[in-house]
Amino acid sequence: MLTPDEQKFMEYWEANRIKKKKIFNNLLVGLPAGLLIVIAIFINFLSGWYKRATMAANAEPSVFIVLLISGIVIVAFWVIFTSYHKWDLNETRYKEFLTRKSKENDEYHPIDLKNNG
Repeated sequence: MLTPDEQKFMEYWEANRIKKKKIFNNLLVGLPAGLLIVIAIFINFLSGWYKRATMAANAEPSVFIVLLISGIVIVAFWVIFTSYHKWDLNETRYKEFLTRKSKENDEYHPIDLKNNG
């Protein structure tokens, strides 16, 4: 038997599963976390705590461009991964509830051989 919360989730997911699969709608889920990771990397890079890395960065100006490009790639990957992962978890949960609901509806009823035979 499905609990009321599980039933509410099934109704919600049936109505919104296609809409939630779109990347643009899920952009808001992963974007803050991805930006937080990239900002932490930039702070670490610009703080200068590792003198040898600072010297290497100052020797080659293209390092900062590579860091910007890698930051954009990290944010894009994080947004796409979290959106698909969250959608996949909800879809798996929905399918488990559907399976459980169908098993409850198709309970085993033994055949009475005396009356059928």
